[in-house]
Amino acid sequence: MTRHSELLTGKKVYLRPLNGEDAELYYHMFYGTEVRRLTGTKKHITKEQIENYIARKSGDDSTVLLLIALRENDEVIGDIAIQDMEPDNRSANLRIAIGDERHQGQGYGREALLLILDYGFGILNLHRIELEVYSYNARAAHVYESIGFVREGVRRQTLYYNHEYHDVIMMGMLDSEYRERYVKKGG
Repeated sequence: MTRHSELLTGKKVYLRPLNGEDAELYYHMFYGTEVRRLTGTKKHITKEQIENYIARKSGDDSTVLLLIALRENDEVIGDIAIQDMEPDNRSANLRIAIGDERHQGQGYGREALLLILDYGFGILNLHRIELEVYSYNARAAHVYESIGFVREGVRRQTLYYNHEYHDVIMMGMLDSEYRERYVKKGG
């Protein structure tokens, strides 16, 4: 039995809300060099800033920010968010990060994405969910495409990181595309 509330549960992972006591965990989880590179993180962030971020997001109706935890041992391995929700357009942005390289490539991120997409389209009634991925993150782009995201464009030389400019690939999924692929008909 887990210590935390499970908002969304899959076979390998569950997604849960952040709590105030998660600030320390959150702070350390995303300070690895590779995670910072994949997310394009440049700034140094203090624990106090993390605490303020968690507090702000908990009161922000345009964001659903959740931690990704392993069902087998409750270890938090990353976070996922639907953010910048626009009720009039029924659209939002999605982001995900898996904090430790040993948890990458295990299918955890894929399962978390499918859980949050089902929530976004099936509960929040979103019409469109979009995301961005840096051109050097081919593994993530492949996962997004395999799930059903469509490449919609490229913003050229958007991110300056490690002495180079990198493109940002824009991808999106519509509710009809999600339902056609994942929702059983006549069930």
